[in-house]
Amino acid sequence: MTRRLAEVAKKVGVSEATVSRVLNGKPGVSAATRQSVLSALDVLGYERPTQLRGERARLVGLVLPELQNPIFPAFADVIGGALAQLGLTPVLCTQTKGGISEADYVTLLLQQQVSGVIFAGGLFAQVDAPHDHYRLLAERNIPVVLVNAAIDDLGFPAVSCDDAVAVEQAWRHLASLGHERIGLVLGPADHVPSARKLAAARAVAGDIPDDCVVRAMFSIEGGHAAAAKLIDRGVTGLICASDPLALGAVRAARRKGLDVPSQISVVGYDDSALMNCTEPPLTTVRQPIESMGKAAVELLNAQIAGSAVAADELLFEPELVVRGSTAQVPRY
Repeated sequence: MTRRLAEVAKKVGVSEATVSRVLNGKPGVSAATRQSVLSALDVLGYERPTQLRGERARLVGLVLPELQNPIFPAFADVIGGALAQLGLTPVLCTQTKGGISEADYVTLLLQQQVSGVIFAGGLFAQVDAPHDHYRLLAERNIPVVLVNAAIDDLGFPAVSCDDAVAVEQAWRHLASLGHERIGLVLGPADHVPSARKLAAARAVAGDIPDDCVVRAMFSIEGGHAAAAKLIDRGVTGLICASDPLALGAVRAARRKGLDVPSQISVVGYDDSALMNCTEPPLTTVRQPIESMGKAAVELLNAQIAGSAVAADELLFEPELVVRGSTAQVPRY
């Protein structure tokens, strides 16, 4: 610390006491001198104190796993708008297959001296994925908020849709329609939200046969492949961990010559854009994107302002939206 004060003071041509006042947010320093001290920190490669970080451009990284799933552009729209209202500028970082990784984006964001980072979906939700870049952010005291369920030991505040309630709503809906053989199309085994959904299904339904649970990549193609297996095993109702998975399930049923919903019922998850315009319109469980996005920004802004924020998970209630892809179980 003493060395840093001396180097910055020499660079700017002021006393170490003046540099100390700037770093601690104390009065008695002109705006020009204050800016010179902050610029010297940047030039010399020192991190700014948390309360001053990102002041130059007030940038906030928004890291998304993809844009093909419409839920992520929806989150970006809400979060970006809420950041802009606070005078913060979102920097959108989207991963692509074979492109820049989440860790690479974190490195780039740190170079830009961002005020904070919001992750909406990503490697934090996968137990077996690399997590060193999250720990780097924690070591640098960069404010971070995670959107949706994360592994246990990261220590960041999170804003999540309640996966357990979502599956309970979907399962009870299909059961009320007479479905007894209900299948689950979930993400990878190490995916925390999918694990929560499976646990919730077992809690509400009791024992679920292993052949009624299939893992898939989060895509229409993944949903198609998984649902085809479940349909061949006699499942009449499908609960999917995302809307693209559910659209793939609808396609799988049709490729087998089955009608949705009179022969196969399908429930999605997210209620992302245009799900009411599909054929049939998709029954799905809606994430409260607006509320979740704004809460994530509020938590981040509090950290940027220097307030202590508990590393808790705020759970938001989902809502079942019944449309045309579910119906009474077929009676033969």
